[in-house]
Amino acid sequence: MNVLLCSINTLKRLYDISAVEVGQHFYWQIGGFLVHAQVLITSWVVIAILLVSAILVIRNLQTIPTFGQNLFEYVLEFIRDVSKTQIGEEYGPWVPFIGTLFLFIFVSNWSGALLPWKIIQLPHGELAAPTNDINTTVALALLTSVAYFYAGLSKKGLAYFSKYIQPTPILLPINILEDFTKPLSLSFRLFGNILADELVVVVLVSLVPLVVPIPVMFLGLFTSGIQALIFATLAAAYIGESIEGHH
Repeated sequence: MNVLLCSINTLKRLYDISAVEVGQHFYWQIGGFLVHAQVLITSWVVIAILLVSAILVIRNLQTIPTFGQNLFEYVLEFIRDVSKTQIGEEYGPWVPFIGTLFLFIFVSNWSGALLPWKIIQLPHGELAAPTNDINTTVALALLTSVAYFYAGLSKKGLAYFSKYIQPTPILLPINILEDFTKPLSLSFRLFGNILADELVVVVLVSLVPLVVPIPVMFLGLFTSGIQALIFATLAAAYIGESIEGHH
């Protein structure tokens, strides 16, 4: 009973994260829901960048690849390698999911450093990278949780839940809590790193506006890419655990 109550409380805290606010926000009323407009705007921009880039590359494929075609093929091979390494031989159906996570997070993180969001004035708040908002990272983490539960249930059926009493029933509470802490760690790791990077750049620009922020911005681009890779790799690893049943 204590384990069940603890799990319910953990899930409730994860749900309550959607109410967390850092700074001011610009809201839209859509139906009966109040949504963060700046997150939707920047997310749509990121999605548009990805769609337009993909259309421009695949509309005229060449036998001798162009630079853009080479780049996309390299990214695809990279995502396939990550998926195969973490998931195993059944990685194929999960490449689009892992690739979508990686590309969306990667472009979102870089957009915070490269796109001049600050010149667009809003009635409240300001535009920033989508991953600079806790709601975005929690949504991505919960989507990952749904994916690895689906992977395990579709492969093993209800026998999937036998993993909670392996290798011994004594570990049942720890195994249950593990599935609740996974989305928490995924969401806070990504949110914290991106928010911290943008805050450091803003502070340095205000203090030393000429030279010092530039190396920090390049370092931020590197760490932003690493964060996208970490998130996608962990998502693939969780899916692999659900399918193979190992830790």
